[in-house]
Amino acid sequence: MIQNIPEVKLGIIAVSRDCFVLSLSETRRAAVAAACAKRGISIFEAKTTVENEKDMLKSVEEVKKAGCNALVVFLGNFGPETPETLIARYFGGPVMFAAAAEETGKDLINGRGDAYCGMLNCSYNLGLRKIKAVIPEYPVGSAEDIAAMVEDFIPAARAILGLSRLKIITFGPRPQDFFACNAPIQGLYNLGVEIEENSELDLLVSYKEHKDDKRIAGTAQSMADELGEGNRFPDLLPRMAQFELTLLDWAEAHRGARDYVAYANKCWPAFPKEFGFVPCYVNSRLASRGIPVGCEVDIYGAMSEYIGACISGDAVTLLDINNSVPEDLYSQDIKGKYDYTLRDVFMGFHCGNTPFCKLKKEKNTALKYQLIMNRTVENGGKPDVTRGTLEGDIVPGDITFYRLQSNADTTLQAYIAQGEVLPVATHSFGGIGVFAIPEMGRFYRHVLVARHYPHHGAVVFGKYGKVLHTVFSYLGVPDIAFNQPRGMLYPTENPFA
Repeated sequence: MIQNIPEVKLGIIAVSRDCFVLSLSETRRAAVAAACAKRGISIFEAKTTVENEKDMLKSVEEVKKAGCNALVVFLGNFGPETPETLIARYFGGPVMFAAAAEETGKDLINGRGDAYCGMLNCSYNLGLRKIKAVIPEYPVGSAEDIAAMVEDFIPAARAILGLSRLKIITFGPRPQDFFACNAPIQGLYNLGVEIEENSELDLLVSYKEHKDDKRIAGTAQSMADELGEGNRFPDLLPRMAQFELTLLDWAEAHRGARDYVAYANKCWPAFPKEFGFVPCYVNSRLASRGIPVGCEVDIYGAMSEYIGACISGDAVTLLDINNSVPEDLYSQDIKGKYDYTLRDVFMGFHCGNTPFCKLKKEKNTALKYQLIMNRTVENGGKPDVTRGTLEGDIVPGDITFYRLQSNADTTLQAYIAQGEVLPVATHSFGGIGVFAIPEMGRFYRHVLVARHYPHHGAVVFGKYGKVLHTVFSYLGVPDIAFNQPRGMLYPTENPFA
């Protein structure tokens, strides 16, 4: 169950230009609250309608006292430009601005609010004051329309709140041969994310201190219950349970002033020799609770995963954009059955960190060993310390592949690509799936390669591109790429190719 994410407590404040009818904003605000209730959205309705700065202070105090951490500022009519934008500054949390559409052509004298016009001045004033706000794609509508906007705003607000209270804890230096994961962390500080970097020795010492922890047996039983017939190494579970408790306890002891935690940990080559297993299955279990663990000390990967957990309220994973689909497999299982070319498909893979709930419940889904590490650490012999991966084919269905990343100059960039995992057997090892993204070949060349993205991408299960784009825009990410449709050229794309 996802636990490591904020709960959004939403409020709504109506604003009114003092030369307009005040009751127009108030009745329209009540209609929005009623429309939200019909959708099952709990929203605190501030009774102070803002016409001036004193009203602004009073309304903000009112919603804060009610425990609101996210806010809708509703232009029931034209709205007072300065007070309405200052609401966002004094409130301090994520704020969405939306405006009322006119209700009827039978009352366009006393019943006309001109919020369509007021939203322009609101946006202008937000820009002057450099105040961040969420403005929906089309921010003017009926009460029902605005309730739908609120529904979209909630997962975005959850991610914004989560990042503002997030600490990413790392263990070990970022790997020498994975410079793609070594992006500078200044961008995270710019976002308000806190970082705590530790040595692998710190983790090993803490792990050994948990040797006789009385909780190990219960945690190992929880693992056995989850794995079922896939529990191929019962003797390994106590070691892994000890490690899981180590990470959970470290998070509690080191979250400090922060409410939420993610990890980015070194997992090879020294790890299996010193700990006696690989950490993949434990990483998968933490991810299922909303505590992502970025493989190979991938700090931006861990943060990207955490954003996905916040917006979906569900388990996420981190995968390598790993290998092309062989042409014979494509011809046999994909061509003619699904509307994708060979270049639209690829395999997403990692050793075994994908949560059990996101793998097919098949006989082959099980606790296994890391084949690649076994070749080097154990010379390809009987696996012992390289055991601990959770392997199986990833469940088919809609996905969004995405990443928030820093360039070498510490500026942020992001990509978002919606697609699906196909119900096609991979015939391979690890946590793996056949992914299909429209125009993936062009996206691969002119976004992933051309803009120097690393091989890791976060995966959220469902189509969340709209919310991700809202979050990245709110965070001020200047470059948000997506898989552009055919006929829409990337800046680096050769038009004659």
